[in-house]
Amino acid sequence: MADTATHEVHLWVDADACPVPIREILFRAAQRVGARLTLIANQPIRTPPSPLIDTVQVGSGFDVADDEIVRRVAAGDLVITSDIPLAAEVIDKGARVLTPRGEAQTRENIRARLQMRDFMETLRSSGIHTGGPASLSAADRKRFADALDRYLAR
Repeated sequence: MADTATHEVHLWVDADACPVPIREILFRAAQRVGARLTLIANQPIRTPPSPLIDTVQVGSGFDVADDEIVRRVAAGDLVITSDIPLAAEVIDKGARVLTPRGEAQTRENIRARLQMRDFMETLRSSGIHTGGPASLSAADRKRFADALDRYLAR
């Protein structure tokens, strides 16, 4: 009799904004541990040939890729995104979230991050320049790889 409680891990990537070095870490990790990896984007994404790795190209439009991830994700899956509203939606479905900088988005911290995002958006719409995120550093890549390894070791 099959164990219906078993859920094979699936990694979902909000690929339009995911840096190439992070994708490469994900490709190697998926191959190493045999995890399914799906990149969802509204543009073509290059992937290595592998039965474990696939892409889904969605139409262009606001949040089309995000909506596709939300539709497909299951509890226990891991979503790679820096999109805070997307993170909140998949966390509500029981998925885990890791940013490309290796930061975990959780039930405990996502509401505060949504509030900060909304506050910064209000500042920007008022004409205040808030700057963007720093470019991805070697330390960020290492932090992401380490966090991904910890997740996959579970």
